[in-house]
Amino acid sequence: MNKALNTSTVTQVNGIELAYQVFGTGSPLVLLHGGFGSVEMFGPNLELLAAGHRVIGVDLQSHGRSPAVDRPMRFETMADDIAALITDLKLERAAIMGFSLGGAVALRIAIQHPKLVERLVLVSTVFKRSGWYPEMAAAMDAMGPETAEPLKRSPMYETYVRIAPRTEDWPVLVTQLTTALKIDYDWSADVAKLPMPVMIVVGDADGVSPSHAVEFFGLLGGGKRDANWDRSGMTHHRLAILPGATHYDINLNPALSQAVIPFLGGAQRA
Repeated sequence: MNKALNTSTVTQVNGIELAYQVFGTGSPLVLLHGGFGSVEMFGPNLELLAAGHRVIGVDLQSHGRSPAVDRPMRFETMADDIAALITDLKLERAAIMGFSLGGAVALRIAIQHPKLVERLVLVSTVFKRSGWYPEMAAAMDAMGPETAEPLKRSPMYETYVRIAPRTEDWPVLVTQLTTALKIDYDWSADVAKLPMPVMIVVGDADGVSPSHAVEFFGLLGGGKRDANWDRSGMTHHRLAILPGATHYDINLNPALSQAVIPFLGGAQRA
């Protein structure tokens, strides 16, 4: 959606500057990217989602167009940032969709500010750190400030150089994020209390196992019984496992939007 990716708004929330862009019209959908990325990380899915929604693509703390800030990066504080933005935009409630890092932030928004979340889409997201495959967790543990230089050969850095207000702040982002990714957590008790409809989406070759996604779905009450011929046995939650999708391309796969759009437009079921 190159024609739309041209201007952004930078606003003050919780003492930091946060950049966002708006695409399309309709019911609001807040879109949160993965680590080291920006809204561009969703590729063709941005245009597909904006065809029926007012998509608010946010660049998270120190990412993308959001100026780097001297503040520890935590899922909980970034969730408060997005909640403040939703309030500042005078949105009574919004659907929220997050990928990977953005999924963790989206989940924390739903936990900390449930009244702001109309429905929730979590892509390649775990509810506890041990939900990642061991090799994924080991890769996170191995990263630190020294990772900034080798990451300059990545597509994420290519985008960062193009859009960041200060490209020399790349090491700040890398240091903050690699520190945050080492923090252990288990939000299972909070997940079980979520009141809004939730959709979990993973690839069948993702960094999170399909079995963890099924466990996640089960915490919400999904997958416990047959739906019955009249669908009366269904919860309002959904689970999608996309074939042939990995952690490194699910965000770019148009099948992601195809799976999510019906859920975003669907009526709630008890």
